[in-house]
Amino acid sequence: MKEILFVGRSNVGKSTLIRALTGKKIPVGKHPGVTRKPLRIPYQDFQIVDMPGFGFMSGVSDQGQEAIKDNIVHYIESNAGNIALAVMVVNAGSFAEIVDRWTERGEIPVEVELFEFLHELNIDVIVAANKIDKVGDVDRDSTLDGISQRLGMTPPWRQWIDRIVPVSAKKRDVGRLKEVMQKRLEKVRKNDGVNVLKSFMYF
Repeated sequence: MKEILFVGRSNVGKSTLIRALTGKKIPVGKHPGVTRKPLRIPYQDFQIVDMPGFGFMSGVSDQGQEAIKDNIVHYIESNAGNIALAVMVVNAGSFAEIVDRWTERGEIPVEVELFEFLHELNIDVIVAANKIDKVGDVDRDSTLDGISQRLGMTPPWRQWIDRIVPVSAKKRDVGRLKEVMQKRLEKVRKNDGVNVLKSFMYF
C-alpha cells in the first residue's frame, strides 16, 4: 500500500490535521512530541504515515531529538519509492520567524532542508500551512507569501495554490487540502495503472 507521509516540526498540528482529514481517533496531545514513532492510518486505498515531529519534544534530550530527526531522514530514504505524496505541515504564523532565526545563525532551517530533501528524492510535496485561523485576514496573504518565499517559491503564493494550502486543523477547515490531495492521488493511481498494464504487456 502506497504511503502519504505527514512530516513537520513538533506541535504544528500534524496529528490533529490527520484526524480532521480521516475522522480517525489518533493520539493528540497538548505537549510537543506525543508522536514518537511512525503511526499508520488507512486513507482510501493509501496509508497515511504520521511521522514524529522534529525540534523540541517534551521530556526528550537534545541527543534523543537529533536521533529522531535522523530516523525520519532514514525512513524517507528507505521508503521513497513507496511514498505517493508528502504533506509537510507548518505553523503558518511562526514559520517565517523560525526560518529567519536559523538563517541568521548561519544554519539551514530544518523545514527548508526537509522540503528540498523530499524534492531531491522526487517525492511530491504539499505544504499545509496550519493554524491559518490565528493569522488575521489582513496579514493572511503576506504570511503565505513569506512561506512560499522561504521555500524557494517566488511570491505571490497564489500561483502555488496546489503546493501551499492554508488549513485550520483545529477548526476542521481542511476541504481545500482534501481537494489538492485527491488530485495528486488520482495521478498516482493513473500512473500505477499504466505501469501495471506495461508489466502485463512485457510478461
